[in-house]
Amino acid sequence: MSTAIPTARDVKLGPTRMLIGGEWVNAASGKTFETVNPATEELIARVPDADEADVNRAVAAARQAFDSGPWRKISGSERGRLMTRLADLIEAHKDELARLETLDNGKPLGDSLAADLPLTIACYRYYAGWADKLHGKTIPVNGPYFCYTRHEPVGVCAQIIPWNFPLLMQAWKLGPALAAGCTVVMKVAEQTPLSALRVGELIQEAGFPPGVVNILTGFGPTAGAPLARHMDVDKVAFTGSTEVGHLIMKYAAESNLKRVTLELGGKSPNIVFADTDLDAAAEGAHFALFFNQGQCCCAGSRLYVEDSIHDAFVARLVAKARARKVGDPFARDTQQGPQVDKTQFDKVMGYIEAGQRDGARLECGGGRVGGRGFFIEPTVFTGVDEQMKIGQEEIFGPVMSVIRFKTIDEVIQRANRTVYGLAAAVWTRDIEKALAIANGVRAGTVWVNCYDVFDAAAPFGGFKQSGIGRELGEYGLSNYLEVKTVTVKV
Repeated sequence: MSTAIPTARDVKLGPTRMLIGGEWVNAASGKTFETVNPATEELIARVPDADEADVNRAVAAARQAFDSGPWRKISGSERGRLMTRLADLIEAHKDELARLETLDNGKPLGDSLAADLPLTIACYRYYAGWADKLHGKTIPVNGPYFCYTRHEPVGVCAQIIPWNFPLLMQAWKLGPALAAGCTVVMKVAEQTPLSALRVGELIQEAGFPPGVVNILTGFGPTAGAPLARHMDVDKVAFTGSTEVGHLIMKYAAESNLKRVTLELGGKSPNIVFADTDLDAAAEGAHFALFFNQGQCCCAGSRLYVEDSIHDAFVARLVAKARARKVGDPFARDTQQGPQVDKTQFDKVMGYIEAGQRDGARLECGGGRVGGRGFFIEPTVFTGVDEQMKIGQEEIFGPVMSVIRFKTIDEVIQRANRTVYGLAAAVWTRDIEKALAIANGVRAGTVWVNCYDVFDAAAPFGGFKQSGIGRELGEYGLSNYLEVKTVTVKV
């Protein structure tokens, strides 16, 4: 067997056109834009720059497939079979897809293979199992009536996904929509279109009818906005920033009151008590922040450390950050790749400057790595409080903010002092402390003595301005179903 290490040159590119109505097409305008390798800043490919004309064509294809195509006549068990076939095809091409993901996104190949691909495959398989189980209930009502409910697909769904986990976010959206019997127009992130387009080929190979899944490449204002406003779209699902989430809500309200689910930003508290296993907690806190180059909506970006262990714990964190290997994402020993693009690189560097300007103490990192590519040193700040910019705003990069605390009541209050409520974690050997945090912190997910544990069956989503609705699990499926009540006189 070959032991050669793959490189960017070994990556097989898939389609670089859009999938609309079962056909691979260019933008109606003929315009394209570049997708760039963030590790080298070199051009990978050019893809179509979709606008409203392309959105209209894709929505029409999805509407036709939903209203009069064969998709409506396919049984739940057949939908499940097609989804299982798709999962099998993704698994068969997992090495190819992992390399494509690493090339376009910049994440280490080891992470693509160990996390992104297995979770993606598991998501499709999980929802394939739901496809033939979407039954309603019979309800005993007063009088000579037979009453029952039906669970029916909501219809044509617009899905707009981010760039940090392209394959996985595609699965999180397509999985429940397809299981429910909906049709989809998906706008993929302009930074990372390539793996989603390759999955489009596999969707065709699996045997999904034309128009059931349509994939657009383009930008938010010119493709995402007209898709969210479209009068023939029944639901929009968006994952991304809270700022854009507000716009999506506005577009839905101004058009046809389409259903909306949003998975938005976070500033998640990660709370470490003195009675915990410090080595395990330090490893967990490091992973919670630096995984995926810090580009996780649920990153443990506010690290609260009990006062009595603060200095010793920070020493562990700094040692881990300094030892973290940053570099070529195709290298076997790389732990951290580049930020996804120059815009994100500049944004993160701006936050590092703001932290220093506001008086936080830079313990390590803070600079660029190398002269080419969007690499940033793993960075740790102490002396942070919630009034600082780095203590309030989502950084979405490898920047850890450490905050002291003394009591449970204090840390719960401070943890909740944010507009976000996506995730939280607590590290302690005391079950009462753990439950106090789990019950007291307003967040959609709370991890106890672990972090970033995901399963397709476990719902994920946020409180407050971290979103509306849930991804994954049965809760995620319900977002794509309408409940119809039928009453029959007998």
